[in-house]
This record gives sequence, structure tokens and C-alpha cells, in this order.
Amino acid sequence: IYYVINEQMEHPVHHFYGNRLRLRVCGICIFEGQMVMIEHAMPEGSLWVPPGGGVEYGEHAKDALNREFREETGLAVEVCDFLFVCELIKPPLDAIELFFEVKYGGGSLKKGYDPEIPNHQIINQVRWLSEPEIRKMNPQHVHQIFRWVDDPLKIALLRGYFRLPLV
Repeated sequence: IYYVINEQMEHPVHHFYGNRLRLRVCGICIFEGQMVMIEHAMPEGSLWVPPGGGVEYGEHAKDALNREFREETGLAVEVCDFLFVCELIKPPLDAIELFFEVKYGGGSLKKGYDPEIPNHQIINQVRWLSEPEIRKMNPQHVHQIFRWVDDPLKIALLRGYFRLPLV
């Protein structure tokens, strides 16, 4: 589904999230040598990212991340330490992403939903992925933060501020 805006076709991601600053929370959940990742349908193709999403007005960041994990993966988690921040400015998208360590607390992994985009889901699939599986992916289809580590499962060791996109 694309939206017609001023006689131009626009992808739902750009329509609902574009041209404004968005505060997002993301969770790094590693359990038994695998990380939870979500494949999103984006304008440039698929994009694999850790679970997360927008913080709502008046919502605490850790509460938002718990909600996002329930909505997107069906998993119960414990949000732990703050890890790092990513700033993404790639017009029309502009986001600040707060990454937290997340501990698996139970439940069965299932493909959830994104309630922010009515009538169009951008979640293609949700999976536990191993280090070799993530490494085999096209880097253009994985969140750019993974370019800062040689082992994808060591992403939780990152600290600080990261400016994206990398060009």
C-alpha cells in the first residue's frame, strides 16, 4: 500500500514517520546464542532490526520498550541497562534511538504487529537469529549499528553515541 500525497506515491513508513523527529527505544535481547530480530518492509527493501518503536507522550522509555516487545514479538522481557544512542537523519526520516539490554523472560516468539500504521503492517517476520545468520545478511538490509561490531552478538558491548547513516 502506498499513499498519494500531493500527486506523488509515498511509502507508508515515510507517510507515518517522515518529516518529524521520532524518539525510539530498541532492545538487544540475546538468549542461548541468538538475538531477536525483526524484518521490516521499508521503502528501500527489507530491513532487519532489533525490536523497538516509538515512545508515546508521557511514557517512560523502559515501559515503551516492554510494550513494543509484547506488540512485535509476543515475548515477556526485562528491560535492563541503557547501552547507547543512535541518531539517524536520512530525510524524510529523523530518529533518535535509545538502545537497552533486554533479558528474555518467557513466552513464544511470534510475528506481532505495528499499531501505528493502520491497515498496513511493515513487520514481515520475527526470528531468533544466530551470529552466522546475521553475518550472512546483506549489510544494506541490517540496521547500520551492526557495522560497528565484528560479531553481531557483541552489540551489547557498545557504549556512547552513533551517528547514522554511515555513507
